[in-house]
Amino acid sequence: MHSYDYGLILAFLVLVLLPAPWLGRFYYNVMEGRRTWLTPLLGPVEKVCYRVAGVDPNTEQSWQKYALALLAFNLAGFVLLFSILLFQQYLPLNPQQLPGQEWTQAFNTAVSFVTNTNWQSYSGEASLSYFSQMAGLTVQNFVSAATGLAVLVALCRGISRRSALTLGNFWVDMTRATLYGLLPLCLVLALLLVWQGVPQTFVHYVQAVTLQGAEQVIPLGPAASQIAIKQLGTNGGGFFGVNSAHPFENPTAWSNLFEMASIIMIPAALVFTFGHYVKDLRQSRAIIACMLLLFSIGGACALYAEHQPNPALSSSLVEHSAPLEGKEVRFGTTGTVLWTETTTAASNGSVNGMHDSLNPLTGMVALVNMMVGEVIFGGVGAGLYGMLLNVLIAVFLAGLMIGRTPEYLGKKLQAPEVRLLVVTLLVMPVGVLVLSSIAASVPSAVASVSNPGSHGFSQLLYAFTSAGANNGSAFAGLNANTPFYNLMLGLGMLIGRFGYILPVLALAGSLALKKSAPSGQDSFPTHGPLFVALLTMTLLLVGGLTFLPTLALGPIAEHLTPGF
Repeated sequence: MHSYDYGLILAFLVLVLLPAPWLGRFYYNVMEGRRTWLTPLLGPVEKVCYRVAGVDPNTEQSWQKYALALLAFNLAGFVLLFSILLFQQYLPLNPQQLPGQEWTQAFNTAVSFVTNTNWQSYSGEASLSYFSQMAGLTVQNFVSAATGLAVLVALCRGISRRSALTLGNFWVDMTRATLYGLLPLCLVLALLLVWQGVPQTFVHYVQAVTLQGAEQVIPLGPAASQIAIKQLGTNGGGFFGVNSAHPFENPTAWSNLFEMASIIMIPAALVFTFGHYVKDLRQSRAIIACMLLLFSIGGACALYAEHQPNPALSSSLVEHSAPLEGKEVRFGTTGTVLWTETTTAASNGSVNGMHDSLNPLTGMVALVNMMVGEVIFGGVGAGLYGMLLNVLIAVFLAGLMIGRTPEYLGKKLQAPEVRLLVVTLLVMPVGVLVLSSIAASVPSAVASVSNPGSHGFSQLLYAFTSAGANNGSAFAGLNANTPFYNLMLGLGMLIGRFGYILPVLALAGSLALKKSAPSGQDSFPTHGPLFVALLTMTLLLVGGLTFLPTLALGPIAEHLTPGF
């Protein structure tokens, strides 16, 4: 590694962590309807939204009504996006006259963007019109991220409120999350990307002639606006097929840094939002310390593994060099590895290199980041409410060890809450292991795997892990655009999204009803180094015990293969 590599890592951490406390307080004020510096500008717009939708912002909902509103909204979004994709040839802003998607692919794409996964089994510039990209995908990028933020806020209220019957209003939370929480930041990032050379236009694709005399079509479109929300909303779906490895999506070193830092900027800030809800920023510091510890361990392992020479190459010119196959050579090996670590630690899934070309241990780090439940920062809202589930599990384990009824911030964890926690522990095994085993048993599904042996198994495992974790990145090499994979991966995305959201809302409702229990001298503190260590071990043990056998069959076996 060179000085540029260390400078990149340092600049990335500064951009992520420096604004986090301020941005976290901003989100708390926004979601609780307090006045902010944007209120004079956006307050009237917010009121108009409520008036048009017929929503009373002063009326709150029980967790059941909150969940029903969320499900109804997401179902409507799915139907609308599915229709747009299916019938895009009849819709405007289609200068290339692209046809609609085949129905299983339209189903997969619609589920993917509604669940904040953004798995793509197509190339955007060759398959989707400008209207589909904007009115379909970009809109869902906003509202799926806002849905995750709304669920997190509901859980924060459930933990912080005492003897409450309500968790807020989903429609209000969705409006504020979109209007104040996402739009302003996306506008700033989109302008920065346009400045760096990302296109934002409605003109036709450009016909060009290369120096060799061959004809080439250069795709254009309103890319900057979608790229901004795909990063800030932890969505990850690229406007172009090769995502942020495309020079129009990621043209310069500055755009690479901005886009990469944007992936976890909001998830890091929301940790501090939680601290403001519970009136104890020590809880925020403990949680973000655990996230940074896991992020650092994974990043260090990935950088070490990827900077090792490929054992299959013995030339003196390359035997001491990091392999560049599949890397974004403009930014170097470290630039690709840092993006890989960031995008899989969050539920983002955007890429600036080819994950299929990673060394086996680097690929395993990406898999583990997703297998622990996308809680190492994770998605907007989704990452922190997933982490809080693990916090409660760690508190439960601590209660067993000290022989006291477990409690967190004054709320006792009893049988109903523990049952809901157990339900969430089953989401990833069902969405990943069960569906992967089915795919591995179907000959037509196995035929879509391009590589033999352990690497081929890793391709299949990565696809279902990415879907179940609502990540959206891929190992490539897997022909996922088949009816089987379109439907099965769509099912995995639904399990991974709503398998967490519904128990989280039920848990929030249960906790909100409880009275506060005073902490005593024998209460287990949840803000010190001991708890950070316990939480970290809980995450690693739960993920390790669940997925270690499959990792042994995939990347570990590949790493132990001579010359892999």
